Amino acid sequence: MRIPQLLFNSSALLFVLFAISCKSNYEEVKKINQFDALPIGEADTIRLVYTDSARTVAILTAAKNMDYSNQPFPYSAFPKGVQVVFYDEEQAETHVKADYGILYTVTDLVDLRGNVVITTPEGADLNTNQLYWDINRDWVFTEENFTFKNQDYDIAANTLDANKSFNKITTGPLVGSVVIEEEL
Repeated sequence: MRIPQLLFNSSALLFVLFAISCKSNYEEVKKINQFDALPIGEADTIRLVYTDSARTVAILTAAKNMDYSNQPFPYSAFPKGVQVVFYDEEQAETHVKADYGILYTVTDLVDLRGNVVITTPEGADLNTNQLYWDINRDWVFTEENFTFKNQDYDIAANTLDANKSFNKITTGPLVGSVVIEEEL
């Protein structure tokens, strides 16, 4: 009976050694296979000028850009913040700033996060912690708390759905003041 017990102990020892070696190999294989989560490119201190028919439309500046166009759902990230200046036909400037930004290239959706501030040439100011911008529809929206001030509004709410000029705004319950003109 001594030999079967010795075989059992040897088999158990081999199994334990195999399990330990597989675990460490598995961790190494996981690290090797993380290549697809790496960016395809990185850039520091970028300045992109967007033009249309020799007219400057926007200037984007960022301390860092990471290009993840190699992902199944490609995107470009601005992990150290992003600033964009938009120019209208009269070259009036709208400024957009955020601590972090992501551009999803398939959907043309921009996700801005952390201290998001938009200032328009008419003097409107929007402040929130997160804001989405649909590039194709020129529409902004959020489910986060925000404040918005211009000559007619001084409001705070937790839902915003608006066009880029902020003359069509839908909000959730709001606090603040709104100028209403009566028709006589």
